[in-house]
Amino acid sequence: MEHMTQSDDYARIETAIRFIEEHHREQPDLDEIARQVHLSKFHFDRLFRRWAGVSPKRFLQYVTLEYAKGMLQAGNLQAVALEAGLSGTARLHDLFVTIEAMTPGEYRNGGSGLSLRYGVAATPFGECLVAWTERGLCHLGFVPQSGFAAGPHTPDLTGSPSSPNSDNSPGLAPDLAAALDALKARWPAAALQEDAAGAEDIAARIFVPDARTARPFHLHLKGTNFQIQVWKALLQIPEGWVASYEELAGFMGNPKAFRAVASAVAANPVGFLIPCHRVIRKSGEAHNYRWGHLRKKAILAWEAARNTPAA
Repeated sequence: MEHMTQSDDYARIETAIRFIEEHHREQPDLDEIARQVHLSKFHFDRLFRRWAGVSPKRFLQYVTLEYAKGMLQAGNLQAVALEAGLSGTARLHDLFVTIEAMTPGEYRNGGSGLSLRYGVAATPFGECLVAWTERGLCHLGFVPQSGFAAGPHTPDLTGSPSSPNSDNSPGLAPDLAAALDALKARWPAAALQEDAAGAEDIAARIFVPDARTARPFHLHLKGTNFQIQVWKALLQIPEGWVASYEELAGFMGNPKAFRAVASAVAANPVGFLIPCHRVIRKSGEAHNYRWGHLRKKAILAWEAARNTPAA
């Protein structure tokens, strides 16, 4: 229930961030921002404290371009990753993540012989579609909350004509249909089976309130050797920090390959857990996120709120 509440809260959070972004020159106050999400200032404050654990005034400081630029200048990725170390509580969650790449045969044959389970789960950043094999999580992608137009259950990904929840059903919102189609396209030969309860359990393990309670996570990923290396490098960026694409390329020992690194970051199949959201432009702009730049800003600010001591 707590995760569902956070997921519902997210729609208002994103609306607030969008309003601030569109009216940054006017510097709207909290009363004006609260009105945009149809809340009083008192309830607006409660919303942020429930969702982010901090006041809206403090949270919104982490959304600004100036804060992002300051984080980029705070230290190079090599030093930050080293300083965080194995004892850094901000990194405990990420350090529990291990990656196993598909075999070349599995990569070529589109998952033939693999059993793929999937489902939609609530998170602090809206619903997400997750999928996994017996060897680990292979997909996590956010979908807008309107994706539940057909009801609380994920549509049958097999597209069976006899299924009332087929992705051809008129009750299925286009955003979720597109997410399911993309998953099928990536795994055209895998045997797919819905598991809503399993998806909720996975989401609860990923979005834990305290990283110290995290359990190990194994990922089973389909990607080129270069992509796998980039995704592993992303795990070295501690929660609450950011890096530029150029800095990530330099961290990997190939600073001139930042465009190829950026492409691999964009192809990340497991959102949030592999923190591609922690890579931003040198200008401090948080764009280039397949699940929306407003969601990227929200995630970064949420992580900063969890890892920055109160003034």
